Amino acid sequence: MRFYSKIICLIVVSVLFVSGCGKKPEQQNKLVVWHWLNDRKDALDQLAEKYTEQTGIEVEFKLFFPPDIYAQKVIAAARAGNLPDIFGILAEKLTIASFVQAGHIPNLLPYMNADYGRWKNSFYPQTLDVVSFQENNTYGAPAGIYGVPIDTAIMQFVYNKALFKKSGIDPDTPPTTINEFINYANVIRKDSHVYGFTCGWGESWMLNCLVTEWAINVMGEEKFLKTISGEIPYTDEEWIEVFSLFEKLRRSGILAPNVTALYNKESEDSFARGKAAFSFNGSWSVNVYRQLNPSLDYAFFPLPAVSTKHPVKVWGGGGSSFMVNAKSPRKEKAINFLKWITAQQQQKFLAKETNNLPAIRLSKEDLPEMLQTTIDDLGKSTHPNVWPHNEDSRVIEALNKGLQQVVMGIKTAQQIAKEIQEVNIRVSK
Repeated sequence: MRFYSKIICLIVVSVLFVSGCGKKPEQQNKLVVWHWLNDRKDALDQLAEKYTEQTGIEVEFKLFFPPDIYAQKVIAAARAGNLPDIFGILAEKLTIASFVQAGHIPNLLPYMNADYGRWKNSFYPQTLDVVSFQENNTYGAPAGIYGVPIDTAIMQFVYNKALFKKSGIDPDTPPTTINEFINYANVIRKDSHVYGFTCGWGESWMLNCLVTEWAINVMGEEKFLKTISGEIPYTDEEWIEVFSLFEKLRRSGILAPNVTALYNKESEDSFARGKAAFSFNGSWSVNVYRQLNPSLDYAFFPLPAVSTKHPVKVWGGGGSSFMVNAKSPRKEKAINFLKWITAQQQQKFLAKETNNLPAIRLSKEDLPEMLQTTIDDLGKSTHPNVWPHNEDSRVIEALNKGLQQVVMGIKTAQQIAKEIQEVNIRVSK
């Protein structure tokens, strides 16, 4: 029996060895990339084919939707130890830090600094800031750069220029204050029988983007950050003023029905079909609107200001980024691919084909015309991943849910301020 057992074991080992040898060349010459960039599938696949032609290395983009399911998939894969060669992390800075500390993603700073920092210096610094950790950061992550930006994103308002013209409003003078914004939206709503404003507030992160921009405008960035660090309560008068803005929007009558239940894709479709005068969206929407309605006549404009005491900041700088699986046997090949896809020729291609702002510095002439003005606002961008502290996710959830309830008329600004602060105190203990 022992003899036959040895024979069987030898056969099994031989089969495993042979099958492993047979797969090895294919595995070593194929990179798998996970991301949520569904709207750019064709462009990414074209680049993948081109890279294979040039290097012989196959690149497969696996794109997932919706974003929240994708975010959970990446975390589950990290725990199970089966991350792909390249992936994106759709989560707050704390989660990125946990990936770093667990050894899932390598520090790319040595690669970025090679050749006198040629790769690093090609990027807009704001895009690298969101994937970097500075010395002595509050997350406990080693200083370094842990991601490769693929594009730049800026959150701004958009308006339908054709509806402006129809209502006799100058299409080249969008509103600059919240009162002008509400007034224009109401005029167009009544004249054209469309919604004054639509947005994907069913995805609460978009609501959080807007409240952050208005909070910084009302109280200044320093006080805003002191709230996150626990020095200022959410029951502060200026926070209640910020939350009250959403009561003001509800009372104005300009909001699309069930706006707190809309996914952003639904909101984008509504705006693209001329059913709303205004929306709030990211620079990626240029590509989306082009696909939905190529003849749409629209433009971007910055946040309608509430206060003149503090400047307007826009949520942006960090778009989508790729991380490398530190445990992948193809780590070096993955990094080489990311160097290639962020080189000038490939970034120009992506900007042209997807109408997204590139991650690297290009001349304005190389940018889609619709986005040439938005890049000017990159210098006044802000983003949670560059703040010294991030708010606890439970507080963010309470804030976002509270704002949805204010918009629905269920609660007041004062009520949600108290509830958010109670959660803040509880999680701080």
